[in-house]
Parts: sequence; structure tokens; C-alpha cells
Amino acid sequence: MTEPATTPPPGCPAHRGAVPLYGPRFQTDPGQVYREMRAEHGPVAPVELPGGVLAWLVIGYRELQLVTGQPKLFGRDSSRWHAWPSIPADWPLRPMMAPVPSLLYTEGGEHQRRAGAVADALAGIDPYELKTQSERVADRLIDEFAGRGEADLVAEFAHRMPLLVLCWALGLDSVQVPVLIQGLLDMLDGGADAQQGAATLLAVMAELVEAKRARPGADLTSRLLVHPAGLSDDEVIRDLRVLLIAGHQPTAYWIASALRLMLTDDRFAASLSGGRRSVAQALTEALWEDTPTQNFAGRWAVRDTQLAGQRIAAGDLVLLGFAGANGDPAVRQADGSPPEGNRAHLSFSHGEHRCPFPAQEAAEVIAGTAIEVLLDRLPDLGLAVAEHALVWRPSPWVRALVSLPVGFTPATNTGGAFG
Repeated sequence: MTEPATTPPPGCPAHRGAVPLYGPRFQTDPGQVYREMRAEHGPVAPVELPGGVLAWLVIGYRELQLVTGQPKLFGRDSSRWHAWPSIPADWPLRPMMAPVPSLLYTEGGEHQRRAGAVADALAGIDPYELKTQSERVADRLIDEFAGRGEADLVAEFAHRMPLLVLCWALGLDSVQVPVLIQGLLDMLDGGADAQQGAATLLAVMAELVEAKRARPGADLTSRLLVHPAGLSDDEVIRDLRVLLIAGHQPTAYWIASALRLMLTDDRFAASLSGGRRSVAQALTEALWEDTPTQNFAGRWAVRDTQLAGQRIAAGDLVLLGFAGANGDPAVRQADGSPPEGNRAHLSFSHGEHRCPFPAQEAAEVIAGTAIEVLLDRLPDLGLAVAEHALVWRPSPWVRALVSLPVGFTPATNTGGAFG
């Protein structure tokens, strides 16, 4: 199969000067890359994905709202992409864009049917039970390392916390967590194992649906299977995978991002420990400053159009730059800081394909509980390495630490254990 060109092909002058969304500089300091992008190209910039694949990245706040709010101009169905004939079957980012029959890529009435079923199933989670389960999971995870006086808060806490709570909500056995974490990381890193990671997640969801058909319970999966929308088993399997990825990845990295800010930003830490801001406020600031889902694929132009002075051709890939849009000077204060107490960030997207409100609320409960319990149990947490030694995952999609090593005074455990 023909490899995609590594430079803009003839007839695509708009993509000259495309900015790579990969490499050490982007991996280490994407915020600076977005600022330079904005200065050179404005709120919509030509970018290059690994493999020389070209796209547009929307980093303007108002422009991103327009793209996500105009489905007749920018559709969600990725089969519109004119580049598919030149995309290799083993392209590592293919799992994030391939036109598969999940609610991510449906449009119109079909999307409303499937998204409505998912939102209803999510709304069936009891808030009190969710909070209680989150506290139990946080305590049990902390118990595993509290006595050591050191831990990696990414691998041992932030990654596992939301996934264990999600396993409970979906009706999954917690013993599958290590397999799910590895599959998620493989898929989201966009490396050689990305497609195998995607297949692993689908296989686990298929086993879950088969088990719940045979023996339903008081869980999200069982509610989806009997929803009046009449979802087929295949639809439930694929939509559960979307829920798992969308529920775990942003929440895990949201926890890690807030903890990193707490451990490295004196102003942030002093305000939080001094009681001048709540954990909820700290989590909101973390989304403004370093949102976990930096970029998202995406939308595809339904017809030729213009956006912020750029000529967008029918079938062009338009990436949603949540991090860049959150950093748009038009919605920041004069000193560049996020608006105090403002929750109008775009980290949960916008428009009909945004993260459902019950999912946003659940993510905030899980993340907030994780940090509250951790600070209560280990109040003298400190970073165990220099800040510049922290390593970021090599992904065009997420802003995520590989690890967050910390030290603290050893503490006793609660006596709980995973059953």
C-alpha cells in the first residue's frame, strides 16, 4: 500500500509549514508549540501526525465551539476522510480514527439513539454508591504502598483508581484491570501495539456482554442491554469500549495532572493545602492548565468551507485542540491565568458529541475522591525526583506522565483488600 507523503502533496499549499504533533519538543512542552502555532497560523493551524499524515488543528476557543456545534459542516463519520486510500493498514493512529460502528462515529438520529441509551445507563449509577466505592478503592490502593514511604502515583494510583471504579460500574471483575490498563496504554500511545491494544479491549467487552446476557445485574452493562433503544450486542460491545476509554484515560490523567501541579507549583500547593481552594476548584484549574485530552480526532469536513481564514477541503481531517483552545488568550485573564472559578473549559468537548453530563459528574467524583483520600492519608507527599526529570507519554492525543514518583512518611493501612 502506498505510504502517506511526508511533505504536503501538490495542490495542498495550505498545509505548507505543517507543525508536527510528535517528537521530543511536542512531547515535553506542547503548550509552547500551541502558542507558536497560534502566532504563525492563527486559531486553525496545519499539522502533521506521525507518518506524515496531514490535518488541521483547531486551537481557537470560539472556532472549536463552531466546529463541534455545526455537524452539517463538520461531521463525525470518519469514512468521509479522503486520505484513507493512502493510510497504511498498520498505521499506529488508525484505531483512534477508523470508521467503526460505535457511537463515536454515528450522526443524527442514530447518534441520538445510542448516546441517549449510554447517558441513561450512566445516570443509573447511584451517586452515594459511586462516592463510597471510590473511597474504598482509593483506600485499598493506598494501602498497597502506604507502608513503603514511596510510590509511583501514576502506575500505582492514578491509572488504577478510575479503572477499578469503572469495572465496578460496568460489572467487570477487577482481576481484568491489568489487562485493560495495558490495552488502553498500547492503544493511546499510538505505537506498534496500538491495534492489538484496541483488539484486547474489544475482546474483554465481548466477554462482559455475553456474561451479562446470561446473568444480568445492577450494573451499567445490564442497563444498556435492556434499554428501550434496543441496542444489539455488537452495539453494546463497541459502545462499552468507548465508555471504558473515555471514562478511564481522561480521569486517570486528570488525577495525575492535579497531583503534579500540587507537587511542583508552590502557588497551587499552598492555595490547596491552606484551604483557599477546594479540591474541586483545583481539579478545574488542572483542566484549564494541562487538560489530559490535549487533542481529539476529530471531525471531517462535509464540504469545502473556510474556518478562521483557512480553506478546508471536503474530507479534510479537523482535530479538536482542547488544550490549545483552553489556552486561547481570548478566554484567559490579562496575566494569562485561567478565569477564576470558571468551568467553561472545553476539556469535555462541546456540542452533541460532548462527554455526557452524567459521565462528567462521575469523573469528577472519582478524581476528587482520589485526591481527597490521598491527601488525608499521606499529607506530606513530596516529589521524589527533579521536576525536569518527569517523562511524558509520546502521544499526540493525551498529556500524560509516564510516572510520578513520590516520597512520604510511611503510614499504616486501613486493613482493606481487593476481593
